[in-house]
Amino acid sequence: MQIFAISPQWATAARVVPPAGHTAQLTVFVAGAMAFLAVFALALSLASSRLAERWEAALAHSSTVRISAPADQVAAQVRAAEAVLAATPGIEKYRTLGPEETQALLSPWFGPDLPVESLPLPVLIEVTSGGDGVDAEGLRLRLQAEAPSAVLDDHTRWREPLVAAAARLRFLGLLSLVLIGAATAAMVTLAAQASLAANRQVIRVLRLVGARDTFIARAFVRRFTLRALGGAAGGTVLGLIAIALLPRAAEEGGFLTGLGFTGWGWFWPLLIPPFAAVTAFVATRVAAFKNLRGLA
Repeated sequence: MQIFAISPQWATAARVVPPAGHTAQLTVFVAGAMAFLAVFALALSLASSRLAERWEAALAHSSTVRISAPADQVAAQVRAAEAVLAATPGIEKYRTLGPEETQALLSPWFGPDLPVESLPLPVLIEVTSGGDGVDAEGLRLRLQAEAPSAVLDDHTRWREPLVAAAARLRFLGLLSLVLIGAATAAMVTLAAQASLAANRQVIRVLRLVGARDTFIARAFVRRFTLRALGGAAGGTVLGLIAIALLPRAAEEGGFLTGLGFTGWGWFWPLLIPPFAAVTAFVATRVAAFKNLRGLA
C-alpha cells in the first residue's frame, strides 16, 4: 500500500517542472552554448601546450655563432670557430651559411635585391646540438679564446618569451573553462529558481499531501540535470565538428592552423557533457533546497 501511495507522488513531482517553456529552452541553450565555447577553450589550451613544446624543442637544440671581423681576418676566425665546434661535446652538426642564405634571411626586411657582397655582414654558423645539449658558457669561453670575434647566440632570449607566451595562452584557456563552468552554474541556478517560483502553488499542494522537500527537489534536480546534459552534448558535438573543419596544422608550426585536437586529445571534449551535468546537478540542488526553505 505504501508503494502505491508513493507512485502518484512521483508522477505529480515529475510534472512540477514543466517539460517545455522558457526555463527549459534557456537551460538547454545555455548548456549547449557554453559547451560549444568550452570545446574551443580546451582546444586553445591544448594547442598552446603543443606550441610551447614545439618552440622549446626547436630552439633548445639550435644556436648560432656570429663572426664579425675585418675582411682579412674573417676566414681565419671562421676556421678557428669551426675547429672549436668540432671539438665540443654535444654538438651534432654545424654549418656555415653562404652569402645566398644570408641574403634569404635578410630579404623579408630589406628585400631580395640587398647587395650582400658589398656589405660588411657577419658570417653565421648554424649549430645543432643533441642529447642534453652543450655547455653554452664553456663554449663561449673557448670561442672567445680561439676566435675573439665569434659570438654565440643560444636563442635563450628568443625561447623564453615565446614559451612564456604559450604558457599564458594555456592559462587563459584553462581560466576560460573555469569561467564557462561558473556561468553555466549561474544560469542554471537562475532557471531553477524561476521554475521553482512559477510552481510555488504546486509545491505547497505537494507538501499538503505529504511530499517532502527532498522528494520535490529531486524532481527539479533530475529535470535540469538532463536538460544540461542534453544541451551540453549537442554543443560539444557542434564544437567538435567546427574544430574538425579548421585547417590542418601547417608544417611550419602556424598557431591558428594548429588549433585543434590530436590523438587522445579528441577524448577530452567528451568530458564536457558529464561536467555540465554535474554542474547543473549541484547548482539546481542548492537552489532548490534554498528556495524550498524560503517557502516554509
